[in-house]
Amino acid sequence: MSTPTLKPAVSAPLDSGFQPAIRFNREYVRSVRASGKGVPLVLGLERECGLLSRFETLVSPVSDAATVLYVERLVKFLLWARGGWKLHVGGPAAIGEFIRKTYSARGARKFDCEMMALAYGRKFEVVLTTADRVPAAKDMEVAAGGHLKGCRIGFDLGASDYKVSAVVDGEAIFTEETPWDPKIQTNPEYHYHHISAALHRAAACMPRVDAIGGSSAGIIVDNEIRVASLLRAIPKKLFPTAAAVFKRITKEWNVPLVVMNDGDVTALAGALSLQQTGMLGIAMGSSEAAGFMDKKGRILGWLNELAFAPVDYNPQAAADEWSGDIGIGALYFSQQAVNKLLPAAKIKLPKAMDLPERLKEVQNLMAAGDERAAKIYETIGVYLGYTIPHYLDFYDYQHMLILGRVTTGTGGDIVLTKAREVLAKEFPEAAHTVEMHVPDEKSRRVGQAVAAASLPKAKK
Repeated sequence: MSTPTLKPAVSAPLDSGFQPAIRFNREYVRSVRASGKGVPLVLGLERECGLLSRFETLVSPVSDAATVLYVERLVKFLLWARGGWKLHVGGPAAIGEFIRKTYSARGARKFDCEMMALAYGRKFEVVLTTADRVPAAKDMEVAAGGHLKGCRIGFDLGASDYKVSAVVDGEAIFTEETPWDPKIQTNPEYHYHHISAALHRAAACMPRVDAIGGSSAGIIVDNEIRVASLLRAIPKKLFPTAAAVFKRITKEWNVPLVVMNDGDVTALAGALSLQQTGMLGIAMGSSEAAGFMDKKGRILGWLNELAFAPVDYNPQAAADEWSGDIGIGALYFSQQAVNKLLPAAKIKLPKAMDLPERLKEVQNLMAAGDERAAKIYETIGVYLGYTIPHYLDFYDYQHMLILGRVTTGTGGDIVLTKAREVLAKEFPEAAHTVEMHVPDEKSRRVGQAVAAASLPKAKK
């Protein structure tokens, strides 16, 4: 089977090589069905406590270039969307062998294997089987947050700043944003003291503290950081101390404390503000954070780290500096995306300027009516328009909440307008299925901290 090469109907102004994953995937499956020779492929991702997620599709029985690309990118997306330490591949043996070699300690996806092993505390492995022998799905079904009564503190930890809110009976009476640079810090006390000081500043605004809820970039399991860019510079011998910072705070404050991945809190923020479920939340900040709440108001225990999930199949796409992979979400829906597009927009900024400052400069240019800055936001809007239906192939959602610094100001309006244009022209069914929501300016930037405050149940 030849590799589909479909030019988008709506081009990305600053990225002519953009090849939306959705176009390739759907054309590949259509071609396989039309051939009448497709065979089942079932992928099962096993996580902690025997939890398992399944994905079913059809593939060509021949391991041609199109099939290899389709399956490898599919596995990559599922790993970071749903997570797992064991991958069951039920399908053609040749495809299974390719995936086992690729997702191994010596394979091209060594980074992904290592991250899954860190997240789940088990060596990552690929098991080859037949489609009918992949285990049945078993997902965690946990009702999410929504505890509003009492005096609460909520915090949200990002790569360039952290936010804290004092919340009384569901109303924020104090909010604060503080810049920091945790990813280069080698001493765990840096992270602890920043978080602790923020909590004390919020507590000073209330008569008492009944509970603390947190949102943090990275993979959080049992209030412990397993994988996070926030701790990238921490030496291995000190990592357990850094990872246990939330448990240390729990002992000191002696109140219920719950910390969740910032993406899941994004979804929770949307559910609380809109009083809706079936929510996929996307935060475009220093990276891309995502979270999912199903239509029954439950969180399924999926990883939802869409920063590493592929959205662009352009073989010349930019590579992520951490994972080394190309075409993944962080480079399309974050400050990194803005920075990536600067050369094409012919905007020159000092090399020493960090990403948050670069974004501010682009926002200033946008406010001044600079068309070069507008093209950056239009391009991100095209990315989003083609990725919304791509996400629909993996998540059953009807509401998308979009947050983060990249969506601040008139640039954010351009992103949404362009995304809606793509949906109307190429994916009318998705345009009718998904409703995009953007909170007001204040909620965009501190909404997650307020939502995080509702995570724990307070002591009676």
